[in-house]
Amino acid sequence: MTEAFGEGSGEIEIRDARREEFEALGRLTAEAYAQLPRMPGPDALPGYYAELRAVAERAAQPSVAVLVAAEPSGALWGGVTFIGQMKYYGAEPASRVADAAGIRMLAVDPRARGRGLGRALTEACIARARALDRAEVVLHTTDVMQIARGLYERMGFRRSPDLDFGPGGFTVLGFRLRLRGA
Repeated sequence: MTEAFGEGSGEIEIRDARREEFEALGRLTAEAYAQLPRMPGPDALPGYYAELRAVAERAAQPSVAVLVAAEPSGALWGGVTFIGQMKYYGAEPASRVADAAGIRMLAVDPRARGRGLGRALTEACIARARALDRAEVVLHTTDVMQIARGLYERMGFRRSPDLDFGPGGFTVLGFRLRLRGA
């Protein structure tokens, strides 16, 4: 999928990340999260930031794909992890959700926010979930991620408190998007 995002912008492609992009995407993801107002930083949540940077480890798991928003020149502007089987999601209780796919660690470079890249990455994950005939898509966000939370809600995701968890006293909020069934 290749689309132009934002007025006067170049083409941005949503595609699988390449191995040589993993390290840069990990840095982009960790930096994007750390720059969010009120988001605990790497000193407060070192394990979580290590997980954000560990793109190669995520990509090596079965049923996991790491997608990027990139220019043809190779410049990375964002990324997301798609989990086709929830047992590989890596966070309880979401890992036990049956007939679902997951989205984790969506990040857009702060310089590229407002260009529709977060939506495009999310839509690519939803399309993959539909292709796998999953009944729903699960994701997590937080209160400090207001822009992402608003995007997910506009796309039809609904709060699912049964999926909430709290590493180190920091509450992570569960959301679901039904694709089929009631």
